[in-house]
Amino acid sequence: MSTKTNLILDVTIFTAFLLASNPAITGLPIHEWFSLAFTAALVTHLLFHWKWIVSLTKAFFKKLFHSSRLNYGIDSLLFVAMTAAMLSGLLISKSILATFGIQLEVGRAWRSIHSLSADASLILVALHFAMHWNWMITSLERYLVAPLTSFVQRPANRPTRQLAAQPVRFDLEK
Repeated sequence: MSTKTNLILDVTIFTAFLLASNPAITGLPIHEWFSLAFTAALVTHLLFHWKWIVSLTKAFFKKLFHSSRLNYGIDSLLFVAMTAAMLSGLLISKSILATFGIQLEVGRAWRSIHSLSADASLILVALHFAMHWNWMITSLERYLVAPLTSFVQRPANRPTRQLAAQPVRFDLEK
C-alpha cells in the first residue's frame, strides 16, 4: 500500500474514531452506526498492515527492546480494548440490534465494560498517535503541505508578467 493511501486511511480512521467516541455529540443512534462503520475501517487498516503484524510478531522475542516492540505492545493493547468496546457496544446497542429485530437484556456489567474499554481505547489511540507522530508529520508535509505550497508559490524559473494598460486604437474611417 502506498504511503498516500495509508495516510488517507489513517486520517479517516482517526476522524471516525473522534466522532464515534463521543455519543453526546452525535446522539446514540449515529454513535452506534458510525462505530459499526469505524469497525469496518479498522479491519481494513489491520488487513493493510497484516505483513507488519506477522513479521513483528515473529521477531518480538528476538531483540531486547526497540521502538517497534513498544509500538507492538501499544497496538496489541489497543486491539484488545477496541475489540472489547466494539463487542460490548454491539451487545448494549439500542439502534443496530433493533434494526434487525433483536432485543437483548444485558446487565450493567456490559455497560461498564464498554465504558472502561472505550476510555482505554482513547488513551491507547493517543499513545499510538504519539508513536507515529514523525511519520504522520512527514507524510502530511509531503502529500498536503508541499502540493499546496507549490500551487500557491510561483516557480522561480517562470518569468513574471507585468500587467500594464495598453492604448486601444479605434479605426473610425470605415
